[in-house]
Amino acid sequence: MEALHDLIKAGKVRALGALAMYGYQFYNMQTTAKQHGWMPFSAMENRFNLIYREDERELIPICKQMQVSPLPYSPLAAGYLARPKWRSDSVRGKTDRVAVGKYDHMEQQDILVVQRVQELAEKHRCTMSQIAIAWQWAKGAASPIIGATKVRYLDDAVGALDVALTLEDVDYLEKLYVSNPIVGAIDKNPEQGVMPLDEKK
Repeated sequence: MEALHDLIKAGKVRALGALAMYGYQFYNMQTTAKQHGWMPFSAMENRFNLIYREDERELIPICKQMQVSPLPYSPLAAGYLARPKWRSDSVRGKTDRVAVGKYDHMEQQDILVVQRVQELAEKHRCTMSQIAIAWQWAKGAASPIIGATKVRYLDDAVGALDVALTLEDVDYLEKLYVSNPIVGAIDKNPEQGVMPLDEKK
């Protein structure tokens, strides 16, 4: 934390953001910074979406307590929340083993959440992506990180700003969630999810 603070003092960095860690790790780092008068983190980038909500237990409450802006990445869960079928015929769908490692072990349960996203998309006359992102706004995300590869995907994401989910909608989307093994925090990435594509077995 002191080294990061030195970057702030040198004018090389304006603010600090953290990424993918356990709640206790983040709390300890923030507390250490404040005890020494160093710059604390002002933003947290964490994996958070309708089929991976483990950070609701500790990390997100800590962020709220310390007034740290949440910047969730993978709001569409690598595309799983953007289509009614679990499998995709796209190049990414056929080759992204990281996504497979993170999500496929929960397919049987998570597809039920995906179906609810589709239902609400039909109800609100919008896309599934917009429902998934609108849910992020409803949960207090400062700015979901959209990994758009095409302009039309970015336009679709912006359209989520026009989707107003009710409390009942949010509850409906969340009700079938089942706890996941923690993935993304330090030392917890599954081996099968981080192997190079050319090592496919």
